[in-house]
Amino acid sequence: MSRYRGPKLKISRRLGVLPGLTTKKSNKINRPGKDGNTNADTGKKLTEYGVRLEEKQKLKFNYGLTENQLYRYIKEARRRQGVTGLILLQLLEMRLDTLCYTLGYAKSIGQARQLVNHGHITVNKKVVNIPSFQCRLNDIIGVKEKNSSKTLVENNIKNNQVNNIPSHLKFDNLKLEAKILDYCDRDDVALPLDELLVIEHYSRR
Repeated sequence: MSRYRGPKLKISRRLGVLPGLTTKKSNKINRPGKDGNTNADTGKKLTEYGVRLEEKQKLKFNYGLTENQLYRYIKEARRRQGVTGLILLQLLEMRLDTLCYTLGYAKSIGQARQLVNHGHITVNKKVVNIPSFQCRLNDIIGVKEKNSSKTLVENNIKNNQVNNIPSHLKFDNLKLEAKILDYCDRDDVALPLDELLVIEHYSRR
């Protein structure tokens, strides 16, 4: 399955707040589809499978992943020692496009992916144009030594006004560089999600 390129507000109305997908808010309150109004009146509930599926969809759309990509992250999280749900989130938060979004280089993960694709972002002083690049501890995320790249990122930072950089990142505003000090905590992930349900969704595969 290819990456989703359809209407984003429709997805956020169905799944709730997805900060990595879009910052816009819809004027409509109800869920999309012809049952959007009736579900609230009849009290119709999702099945257990439906609840787990929605949690998986939140993760997938927020980080802009394909089904195959997400399943690979699930398998990698299972392979490592520790709490599988937290490890899964840490793997996703260590993607280069996600880190650029967290630092305020872009207003969404989709825009951050475009920044990386166009060669504006460096890792340890080397240009990396792969959005899914898995960063490591002590890596330094920076901006290409080019006026157009720096101006673009500086404007994005001003417009996005990210006040609280997570404690596992050390950001230098003058150099436009950030050092990865540690893996993120669960509280650092802005996405409202029950990651355990995502793991359960893939437990039979």
